[in-house]
Amino acid sequence: MAYEIPDDASKRTTESAGTRKGPLAGMRVIELAHIMSGPICGMMLADMGAEVIKVEKIPNGDDCRRFAPILASGESASFIIVNRNKRGIALNLKTEGGKEVLKTMLATADVVTENYRRGTMEKLGMGYEALRAVNPGLIYCAISGYGRSGPMADKGGFDLIAQGMSGLMSMTGEPGQAPIKAGSPVTDINAGILAALGISAAYARKQVTGLGQMVDTSLFEAGLQQMYWAFANYFADGTVLPKAGSANPTSAPYQAFRTRDGWVNIGAANQSNYERLVGVLNISGLAQDERFQTNAGRLKHREALVAILTARLVERTTDEWLAAFDEIGLPSGPVLSVPEASSHEQALARGMIVETEHPLAGRMRGIGLPIHFSDSATQSSRPAPLLGQHTSELLHEYGFDDERVQALKDEGAILETEVPA
Repeated sequence: MAYEIPDDASKRTTESAGTRKGPLAGMRVIELAHIMSGPICGMMLADMGAEVIKVEKIPNGDDCRRFAPILASGESASFIIVNRNKRGIALNLKTEGGKEVLKTMLATADVVTENYRRGTMEKLGMGYEALRAVNPGLIYCAISGYGRSGPMADKGGFDLIAQGMSGLMSMTGEPGQAPIKAGSPVTDINAGILAALGISAAYARKQVTGLGQMVDTSLFEAGLQQMYWAFANYFADGTVLPKAGSANPTSAPYQAFRTRDGWVNIGAANQSNYERLVGVLNISGLAQDERFQTNAGRLKHREALVAILTARLVERTTDEWLAAFDEIGLPSGPVLSVPEASSHEQALARGMIVETEHPLAGRMRGIGLPIHFSDSATQSSRPAPLLGQHTSELLHEYGFDDERVQALKDEGAILETEVPA
């Protein structure tokens, strides 16, 4: 079933329904980061009220601008969905003028984010130590493949590699399958969230001391953080959890089950929920089966239990079972497709699907901020910028007059894309 975005969801698409400001209002962020983790960090900060200025290279900008799908307008939907709420400037950092502009911006910034290889910013004369000497309040956030220290600090990293190295791929998928990557780039996304968390903590500290600091996280660490349960087992007694598909290694039944027309997730993880499940399924002899009386027994005999439950569950549709489970308070839910999830009434009610009007691509939908505040506004109204869309506007704000802006254009230090009428 499809749903329309409700009227009250628009409260999350403006700075707001009143005079409330975002909790990070007043923070200025210079985003040098590109592709995904850094831009997600910047978008989250911007959604919470920070002013985020995206700096892109000349001539082609963020590499994500060429990621599929490419829309009829020539714009990348992948770029648009992680770069809303930012103003954009395009600089050629191989020119003296481009370096001058960036140094000017960083001299008064609260935060800079970058995900270059270690040493790149130092070669430009804008490493952390050099910038801190000019701007002691600067929070310098570096997102990399493996972190800024350790034997792999100089290596580049990607989500696929991080998922493999963190152990995620070793336990994802069905038993006997080859290593499987999570369908979503979870280490990229989580690294962006960790960076936003670290920046917010450093900014809170800055309000007390006036000083910034280095914030350093990586895709590898973002993957390791996803492995709490796996490491709990290994650290406890050396147990290495096997692949278990959608099942849970610590409790059963807690997984996806086939129904007559699809799949349903059942969360009968504790004893009371298991007993609820047994009662509603009404399978002869199941309640008395000694193999399944305890969670330990259910884990030991999970294959047999799943077969018994599935034989009953395929007799009815997903919706029929969900209605029955809801009546007894059993945690359950459908396995939705991407289109179904994007139009689900709960996602819309929580403002998780937001809209912007892009100057070339038109009306675009995106994922809203998954954090809600009782007394602060969030925003998602500004579309992702065109390459260099706000270059002149920002240069004037930083004190560059028309003559100097023209000189920078002549030097090839800046680029600006005008919004079509």
